[in-house]
Amino acid sequence: MIHDFSPEILDLNTIDEARQAMQDIHCTDAGIKIMQDKALFKVIKLYDVNSKAANILKQTFLSKGGEVAISRHCADLSKETSDVIIMATIYQYKRAIPVLKMQPWKLKQIAEILTTMIKEV
Repeated sequence: MIHDFSPEILDLNTIDEARQAMQDIHCTDAGIKIMQDKALFKVIKLYDVNSKAANILKQTFLSKGGEVAISRHCADLSKETSDVIIMATIYQYKRAIPVLKMQPWKLKQIAEILTTMIKEV
């Protein structure tokens, strides 16, 4: 029954908000440190990504538990570029970024952009 447990959707947008939500339920400081990056889900859109890079981006995030929406044209490389939508927790971004830094097709640059963007939360 929906009234049991008083369910509530939390809209957490920053690390501070995630920490506070966990402090409010009396999590330990150690637990908060482990979980805070897992509490924030961020969706980032990039434009005109090389299709080969988009494929690697998707594979990398899938391997970390995230997801990347790419054009269907990336499968057969019938178009040179694709816009991409990355959907992941901060924790998943932090795990994917080091892998992206080792890849070709401007994925190092994308890794730097993502690093900057997730630092802002």
